[in-house]
Amino acid sequence: MKNSFIVQQSFPVPRPTTNPYLVMLAQSIDSIAGVSVRNFSWRGALFGRYDVFHVHWPEILVSGHSPLKALARQGLTALLLLRLRMTRTPIVRTLHNLELPSGISRRERALLRQFERQTTLWIRLNPETPVRDDPEYALIPHGHYRDWFEHYPVAEPEPGRIAYFGLIRRYKGVDALIDAFRALPGDVTLQVSGRPSTPELADDLRRRAAGDERIGLTLQFLDDAELVQTVSRASLVVLPYTEMHNSGGALTALSLNRPVLLPANPVNQRLAAEVGFGWVHQYTGELTATVLAETLRQVENHRPVEPPRLGARDWRDAGLRHYSAYLAASQAVTRRQLEHAGG
Repeated sequence: MKNSFIVQQSFPVPRPTTNPYLVMLAQSIDSIAGVSVRNFSWRGALFGRYDVFHVHWPEILVSGHSPLKALARQGLTALLLLRLRMTRTPIVRTLHNLELPSGISRRERALLRQFERQTTLWIRLNPETPVRDDPEYALIPHGHYRDWFEHYPVAEPEPGRIAYFGLIRRYKGVDALIDAFRALPGDVTLQVSGRPSTPELADDLRRRAAGDERIGLTLQFLDDAELVQTVSRASLVVLPYTEMHNSGGALTALSLNRPVLLPANPVNQRLAAEVGFGWVHQYTGELTATVLAETLRQVENHRPVEPPRLGARDWRDAGLRHYSAYLAASQAVTRRQLEHAGG
């Protein structure tokens, strides 16, 4: 019977700016017979009936565009956590990031720590995600974006063109990319596209790019058609994050059959082995003009014949795995209740 098992997600009804990962996840779960996905609203989360609460980035629930709005959301989050504890509703948390956000208040930090303490089951996106003390885990790889982008026109790659796309934050290393590119001679271009997290960061990137006509800056949100054009025109996508545990950006580029340059770490090494030779390039230490030049040479002289292997990231399988995780979380709550009752 449809709607017999209800999953309350932590994200609202999708908008044009919503991460496609969340949209495809909801669709894959909702397609399972007997399962229904509910998008987030405070009324629904506090007063609606559901079987499991699935949270992705809980910091979004406790933040606001003004101090007053943030305070109101923090109060609502405290009530939500109380409701979940009193009703023994399992919390499932996907570990997109390993650490709490920087620069948050003590009240936000306390609420996020409480979310962690109440979490019943953690979803790991890759085997390198550290296992915490909590016993309940599920490993569900991040799905690909091939189906999401298949209806948009794709451009031919332009020789010597490097691209960065996505939300721009300090830790994503876009400033270092611009600096390294400026030292790169020759007939090459760099396109940086995405919305900076602060006006100060946007001004810094403009200052760094000033005077080099080879650098293009589009410092705003890209819709899907613009993103496909930005990625597909590139010979190489560079994502120089100083912290990279999982990257939807890398999977976006690979879904559009464009090679990526990433910092070397165990997660990216595993991704390189998974998708096949020539698609994931890595560097150690600082990003330099030499690294960019050598990687461009490799991708333009040794372009892979076969597309990246992304079969292990099918969304139908991801939906079924999430449903299994929800059932395991529900069973864990029941088991703990029985253990507590038995003394």
